[in-house]
Amino acid sequence: MRAEGLRVGYGPKNEILHGVDIEIPDGELTVIVGPNACGKSTLLKTLARMLPVQSGRVLLDGAPIHALPSKAVARQLGLLPQDPSAPDGIVVTDLVARGRYPHQSLLRQWSPDDERAVSAALRAARVEDLAERRVEELSGGQRQRVWIAMALAQETPILLLDEPTAYLDISHQVEVLKLARGLQRRGFTVVVVLHELNLAFRYATNLVVMREGRIVAQGAVGDVVTPELIHEVYGLPCSIIADPISGRPLVVPVDLDEDLDEAGEGPAAAPVDADAERG
Repeated sequence: MRAEGLRVGYGPKNEILHGVDIEIPDGELTVIVGPNACGKSTLLKTLARMLPVQSGRVLLDGAPIHALPSKAVARQLGLLPQDPSAPDGIVVTDLVARGRYPHQSLLRQWSPDDERAVSAALRAARVEDLAERRVEELSGGQRQRVWIAMALAQETPILLLDEPTAYLDISHQVEVLKLARGLQRRGFTVVVVLHELNLAFRYATNLVVMREGRIVAQGAVGDVVTPELIHEVYGLPCSIIADPISGRPLVVPVDLDEDLDEAGEGPAAAPVDADAERG
């Protein structure tokens, strides 16, 4: 999947994406980061054909995506939006089964293949034990895994996840991102919009950094992330150290200690020696 020269907006005077070019590498976990309102979700929705383009195009397997039949697109990519909603009272299995819609037709109704796909999706998302629970009874992290299971039931090679960790505590954020990484390692192409930089840097195999409707950097995390980039994009002076667990870049704001001292929180903690921690 790739996009060329995307210009997208919500009216002629409100352009959000300004000539965006992006290539989504097959079999990678691509994470898109950037400040609020920089166009991350707009880009993801455009890749999923949910928004029209003012100019430019999105190509899926070399074909313009806006010219393809809807079910053909739905058999190639699945999208988990920011705030999905489920009908009242629906149980997990029935919601996940809705992911089989692109494979249905007047001549082909529910089949053993559909049953197999739903069972496999429940297992992959680790929600088999929730199969008969009502969706509204679940925790935020459980619901996110159920929605991912529905996307998996589509059996698409590409998954687009728009802020799947929003409103989740840190343990559930990690749980969802570990699931995304596991899918990528199984051969899926996964694209995720995230706000939390350090989690993005830990899990991404391909990083896309946006600012004001444009892509300012993309590539391997270790090649892309620098203090200068973070300052340019977020206006945040920082230091980049190695994550003591993963070795990936870790952003540390350089004025954090001053803020703590002024707030009366006590002396600053000693800086982390990443090499010593790993050794």
